[in-house]
Amino acid sequence: MSVAMLEHPEPWTEDEYFALGETANRVELIDGSLWVSPAPSKRHQHIAFLLAAALYQPAERAGLLVLQDVNLRLTGGRIVQPDVVVAMTDDIGTTVEAAEARLVVEVVSPGNAGTDRLLKPQLYAAARIGWYLRVEQPGDSVELHFDRLAGDHYVRVALAAPGQVLASEEPFAFEVEVASLLRRRARD
Repeated sequence: MSVAMLEHPEPWTEDEYFALGETANRVELIDGSLWVSPAPSKRHQHIAFLLAAALYQPAERAGLLVLQDVNLRLTGGRIVQPDVVVAMTDDIGTTVEAAEARLVVEVVSPGNAGTDRLLKPQLYAAARIGWYLRVEQPGDSVELHFDRLAGDHYVRVALAAPGQVLASEEPFAFEVEVASLLRRRARD
């Protein structure tokens, strides 16, 4: 984190946020404040990659694009970086608008669990994003918590654990075999 970030006494604007450029940390803008998180663990990144790969072809068939760690503008002054976004957008630019997002995915990290379980679903619901997929990592396992927007909050549609398949026709037809997210590379 730069000294300039620490010496910024006023609320941050979107222009100032984007002027930061690329950073080693995940930096999000929430109502004029910067939320800084360390880079996700290797396991977190691997699960997000495998999930994005599993969603890629089904999303493409539906005319959607799968993006990882992209800026998602929820509203003015709220820009977050979900692990995966599936959106009705193109690959030009740096930001996806909430109205383009069909599904957001967060892989819960131990250090950000409260944000991923409580704050982010509230922000996504307020932005009217129809579907939210939260990936939990209990022990050496993985669970997929699939929710849809109902009014101003999300309700559970499905919960899938290893040995199960998460399948849905909405927001686009897809299937994810949960066990496929547990692949590990053997050490040499």
